[in-house]
Amino acid sequence: MGRLLTAAVALPFVVGLAAADAAPPARVELTFADPAIVESSGLVARDGLVVTVNDSGDTGRVFTVDRGTGETVGVTTWSDDPEDVEAVAPAGDRFPGQVWVADTGDNLEQRDTVSVTRVPVGRGDRDVRGEVTTYELVYPDGPADAETLLVQPSSGRLVVVTKGVFGGDVLLAPARLDPDRPNRMRLIGSARAIATDGSFWPDGRHLIVRGYSSATVYTWPALAQVARFTLPEQQQGEGIAVDEDGVVLISSEGARSDVLRVRLPRVVARAVRPAPPTSTPTSSPSSAPSSTTDPGSRQARPPSGSSSSSSGDRPVWPWAVGGAVGLVALGLLGRWLRPRG
Repeated sequence: MGRLLTAAVALPFVVGLAAADAAPPARVELTFADPAIVESSGLVARDGLVVTVNDSGDTGRVFTVDRGTGETVGVTTWSDDPEDVEAVAPAGDRFPGQVWVADTGDNLEQRDTVSVTRVPVGRGDRDVRGEVTTYELVYPDGPADAETLLVQPSSGRLVVVTKGVFGGDVLLAPARLDPDRPNRMRLIGSARAIATDGSFWPDGRHLIVRGYSSATVYTWPALAQVARFTLPEQQQGEGIAVDEDGVVLISSEGARSDVLRVRLPRVVARAVRPAPPTSTPTSSPSSAPSSTTDPGSRQARPPSGSSSSSSGDRPVWPWAVGGAVGLVALGLLGRWLRPRG
């Protein structure tokens, strides 16, 4: 029995090791040149610019950075002393040139409410203290820590993912936020553990949620997992953005840190490819359409580098090797345990 138990424990490990994914290829898109950006937490990519905020401990300010040079081209000051800012998300077509800032960090899970504020960003410095509205949010089951804020493009609804050790809750904010009283969020599903940021694709059919070393793609609104893949190594990855063209960028804490452009594995690139027009009688099997809250939403172009020859494709050979190893191990185990006369 001891031999059998050892083999049963070791075999899945060997197969799993053989099937492990390598990180997809990536290149440096830009490097934050501003020495004030030391704890980038959260990322938005729009109109040739990227937007980020520092983690807890900074004043209430948002940095707008030129995507081509890495230089800060605008700083928006919106608050004197927020509690624990952790994320930013694009405010959508209804509010061009604005982002939602999430003051949702709560490592000790003691805050009765957390908050979000929609602020203008772009080139040029501005001070909007006293001009913006902050909305209080309440979790359905008591305090939680969250570093991930997303905005569903077609509806404009805010989505929060908590940073649970064994898995995160996906929470939907009310369609209309009340500035005068707490807005209770609704639990709609679950997501990966240790979520540090997330973003929707422009057509709203899929979202991606990252942790420190990997990312997971889900359908919307079903929240069915499409794939999970390893991310390029970073110091402390807490930012991810999908731009208007479906390109994925990731960022990290640290002074003068790099923002990386990630080539998606083939299975992900196929899944997030825009759905065919509704007038088309049949759909391509490779488009993998999923349910959406707004079938007529603006479509994104496939990410660059998502062709079938991509070196970031998920390999098939590890599964074959793993299966072969498993069969050989089982055969040897059977001979080893066969009664000897």
